[in-house]
This record gives sequence, C-alpha cells and structure tokens, in this order.
Amino acid sequence: MTAREAHRTIDAVWKLESGRVIAGLTRMVRDVGLAEEFAQDALVAALERWPTSGVPDNPGAWLMAIAKRRAIDHLRRAERLDRKHEVIARDLESQPDTSDIDDAIEELDNEVGDDLLRLIFISCHPILPTAGRVALTLRLLGGLTTDEIARAFLAAEPTIAQRIVRAKRTLAEQRIPFEVPAGPELAERLASVLEVIYLVFNEGYSATAGDNWLRPTLCLEALRLGRILAELAPGEAEVHGLVALMEIQASRSAARTGPSGELIPLADQNRGRWDQLLIRRGFAALLRAKQLGGPPGPYVLQAAIAVCHAQARTADETDWAQIAALYDGLVHLLPTPIVRLNQAVAVAMASGPAAGLALVDPLTGQVSLQGYHLLPTVRGDLLAKLGRHAEAATEFEHAAALTRNVPERTLLLERAEAARNQTATTTLAEAADAFLARPDLDADTIRSYGQTLRRLRHDLGEHIPLASVTAGQVAGMCAAAWGNAAARTWNRHRAAIRSFHAWADGQGWAIGPLAAGIDRRRAVDGPAEAIDRQGIAALWARTDAALRERTLWRLLYESAARAEVALSLNVEDLDLADNRGRAGGRWVRWESGTATLLPGLIMGRTRGPVFLADRKPAPARTPAAEDLCPETGRRRLSYERAEYLFKQATKPHDPTGHGYTLHQLRHSRLTHLGEDGWPAPLLMHLSGHENPRTLGRYVR
Repeated sequence: MTAREAHRTIDAVWKLESGRVIAGLTRMVRDVGLAEEFAQDALVAALERWPTSGVPDNPGAWLMAIAKRRAIDHLRRAERLDRKHEVIARDLESQPDTSDIDDAIEELDNEVGDDLLRLIFISCHPILPTAGRVALTLRLLGGLTTDEIARAFLAAEPTIAQRIVRAKRTLAEQRIPFEVPAGPELAERLASVLEVIYLVFNEGYSATAGDNWLRPTLCLEALRLGRILAELAPGEAEVHGLVALMEIQASRSAARTGPSGELIPLADQNRGRWDQLLIRRGFAALLRAKQLGGPPGPYVLQAAIAVCHAQARTADETDWAQIAALYDGLVHLLPTPIVRLNQAVAVAMASGPAAGLALVDPLTGQVSLQGYHLLPTVRGDLLAKLGRHAEAATEFEHAAALTRNVPERTLLLERAEAARNQTATTTLAEAADAFLARPDLDADTIRSYGQTLRRLRHDLGEHIPLASVTAGQVAGMCAAAWGNAAARTWNRHRAAIRSFHAWADGQGWAIGPLAAGIDRRRAVDGPAEAIDRQGIAALWARTDAALRERTLWRLLYESAARAEVALSLNVEDLDLADNRGRAGGRWVRWESGTATLLPGLIMGRTRGPVFLADRKPAPARTPAAEDLCPETGRRRLSYERAEYLFKQATKPHDPTGHGYTLHQLRHSRLTHLGEDGWPAPLLMHLSGHENPRTLGRYVR
C-alpha cells in the first residue's frame, strides 16, 4: 500500500469511526476536549504505522485501543487525582489488556451505541450557541477538520476554530454530564440535536453563500448523522421524521441543477433523475415514525409534505390541497415566520396567487425576515402571477441584493429583468379584461365600467401598450364620447377611468395619471335625500363592515363634515380627549360613537393619515409625503374608494338599490339636527358652512 493510498484509507476510516472513538473516551475521562486529544493521538499513530504495517482488520477497534491507552496514561500521570480518579484508573487497569484488539472490539460492541448517543446530545447541548453546536458536531461526530468545516460554511478557519474551542470550554466549565437526558428534558434536548442536523443538511442542500447551489459533503454528513441517531434512538418518531425528510429532499439533488450549475425549480425538474432508492428509504423512515403512534411532530409533518411531492409523477399531479392542509398543522405546532411563508406558497398553489399573497403581505413587517431573501422572492413570484410585473421586478431585485449565493443572485436578476419586460408589453385590452375579471366587482359595476372601457379600447386601439396611453388621449376620448352628456353620466365614466387607473397602478404597471385631464362636473340635480333615522341606526348595527369604514361613516355623520375634509385628517392633529381633530383650517368634531372606534383604528400610529388605503402604493406611484403613513408605508384613502365602498355596503338599505353617497351622511345629520330644533349658527359651527343661507333648508 502506498502512502497516498494509506492516507486516503485513514481519512475514510476517521470520518466513520472518530465519533465512536471520541464518545467512548468521553465516557472515560468526562471531558470532550481531552477525549478529542486522545483520539487525535490515535489518528497520528495510524498515520505513522498503517502505511508500513497495513490497515488492521478492525480499524475502529484499533483506534479505540490506542486512544484508551493514551487516556490511561493520562490518568496515571495526573498530579491532582482525587479518589474518584484513582478508582477510575484502578478499574481500567483491572479490565482486559487494551492492547488486545479482540477485547477492544468486545468493549466497543457493549458500549459504543450508548456512548455515541451521549456524545450527540452533549455536542448539541442548548447551552451552546447554534454556530458552536454545528461546528462541534461536525468536528466530533463528522470527523471533519477545522479547515473542512470552514470551507463548507465559507467561514475563516480561525473563526471555526474559536467556535470549537469556546464550545469545549463551555461544556467543561458548566460540567455538562455525559449522559442521555431523561424525562421532560429529553424532548428539549432532542429538539436541539435535530435542529443542528437539519441546519447542516439545509446548508448543504441550499447554500446560503458562495458560487454553488449545493454542498454535497454537508448533505451526506447530515444524512449519516441522522441515520445513526435513528439507530440509537429507534423509539423517537421525530428522529425518523427528520431522516425521512432529508432522504426525500436529498433524492432530488441530481435534478436540482442544470449543466451550467443553474438552479432548476421543483416544478421543472426531470423527476426521472430523482433517486428512487433515497425516496424508498424516506418512505420507510416515515412509516416507522407513524407506527410509533402519537400526534405528528414538526419533522414528521414536513416529511409528509415531502412525500406528497415525491408521489406526484408530474408537477401538475401534486396534491397542493393536501400540502396546504399539512402546513396548517405545521403552523399550529411551529408558528414561525418562515413556516408561515412556506404555508403561503402552498396556499397560493392550492387556491391561487391572491390567496397566497394575502398571507405573505403581513410577513413583510416581521423583523426576523427583514434580511431573508426568500420573502421578497416568494412575494415577487406571486405578484408576477397576478400580473403585477413592475412590483414583482422590484421584489426580485430586493431579493437579489439580500442573497449571498452567486447563482441565486443571477437567477433573481434575470427574473427581475423578465418582469420589467413583461410590464412594457401589457396591452390596454389585456389590462381592461383583467380589471373587469376582479372577483370584488358586482354585475352592475362590471356593466357600468365595461361600457367605459369598451369605448376606451375602441378609440385608442385594442393592442396599444398600456404604458403608452396618456392622459391627453383619455381626455380627448371622453370629450368626444360624453362631452355633451349630463354631469351624472360624465362623472360615472370619470369614476370608471379613475378606478381602472388606481387598480392598474396597484398592479405595479408604469402608467400615467389617466384621469388627470377629466375634471369632475358639478351636478345640477335636486338636493340629495336624507337617510332616515332608522336607516342610520341600521348602519350602526352592522358588524360586517371593516373598522375603517365604520369609523369613517360615524365620523361623517356625527361631524357633518365634508368627506374630503374628514379624509384629510392626520393622526398627529387629533385631540382625542376633546373629541375633535384639525383639518382644512377648522376643527372637525365628533361624538361618542366615533370616539369609541377611533382609538382602535389608529392604534400604534403617531403620524400620517387617519384613514389609510388597504395596501402600499407601487414604487412608481409614491404619493406626496403628507399622504403617506411613515409607519406602515400605506397611502391616504381616496374619496373615490371610500365612496365606492359605502355605496356597495348600503345597497341593501337604499330603496333605489344603488347605495347611498358619503354626502348623504352629512346631509342626513344636518336634516336630523334641524328637525331637533338646532338653529343655523350651531349648524354652521358643527358643519363648517360659511354662509347661513346654505343651511336654510335644514332650519325649521
């Protein structure tokens, strides 16, 4: 055997046997650091002898025998041995001669399983920081050198060395017992062990940094440790669940990258390249976990999700409804932001991208996800599927800036560019069809808006890019089509165009202010009818409306203020103690109904608009600073949106079936107060009217 061949053999043997050797020594000397030193001595002896004498029949037992001899010598030489050490040394001397390989083999067979399990638990002790646990586990149980661990995690070798040294020192100083925990402590300690193994696997499966997607060494090492743990703790369902999860995920490794190292998404992978042996092993591990009984834990549920993917012959056959249901159970057990993000992906696949985005958006405020590149990646993917390509491009660029993995950054930038190219090619007809297909529009609204948009498409062209449509073109079309129409008709078409623009802007499409050249016309119709007191009471009794709407309606009625004034209120201008707020150079005053609702609406906010839109504006359409909430990033609620929501909500109450207007709340309040005998000066003080003659119809 050449020296090179011997060294390769020794390296392989060390990776397989070092954990067992260190475990047995730790039981003897009760110190992980010393145990590793004696094991290293045995390794040096092997490097010296095996190239000339050959590899022993049982190399693991040979290493254990040499290392134990070093341990015995250490105990004999120690100057400060207490009585306990003397007993240990005497007991060791009374055992069979450790130079006898057969005796060493027998001792390994008797104790190695328990010792290795003890070493796994002590290496992953929760008293150590996560990074220290990972490094120490790979060093002691994986047989990896400090340099190999540093290269695997793209860290400096001295950094890894310090982590290992600090971990050993902590274990020694805290006198952590070399034992398998029992009772209630077992669950916590086992969770720590599983966390370390899965962290190692994930770093190998989806590298967080560097030039490669995969680091196979880490994946294989985590799988090896998981399989060993399953053999040592066969009665723990979560251990088998983790092994099943890693086996099935590892089965996809060959199909995850293309010829140039590029990532291939799960849906596009050649499933014929999935490793069927690993899949079968994963199925068997999950079956063992289920046979142990009891409610499924987090790793068993994640393994069940992996099985759903493995059972699908094609991506289209994936049972996303079942996966979403499994994620519901996982979120109940492990409600972390990352699990919720994965749940959102499953829900999006099962119920559509809008449903998934509704779960993702609340996660953007999670501090723990601020630097997590997969959050904007997922959000960008869902926005792209919804046709909001400009927003999607921004999210992909944000994700690219966060990731430290070079191939992943390249892919994200390519997706951002593709999304921006898609934005430029969206036509007016495509946008109009998507707008009218919204599920929140009723039949009457679709009919009304459809009439406006059909004329817009007819005059400007079906295939004109939406981004090229100008406010001047729209104004010219409206003037030609409805220039001589009644104010009500003109305003209806104007409202349709404004609503279409607001929606398209929300999709992230770069468009101009389409309705900028269309002014609202003052109607010359008769005065609006007041809502009777029973109708007002019915409004207040509704509990299905959102808090924002209920607060606004109450405020408009109790203050008799114009809707534009109420919507211009800012949080910093409120005087909650005196039930008033300053807007438009005057005080808006309210009563107990508004006073009850308002604190809940502005809870946690100190500045910005009182009434906010449902979501943040697109980057290209950022409003003026005074119309943007600095704490949530959302813009001020528009009059058109508030009016639309009020009309939709009040259709069941309006005898005409059209729904009430916001102005009718103000008009109704003044009517009711006039009926109660309020004089004109008091009505002026409340409502902000500047001329008492305009209040003549209210005063009795």
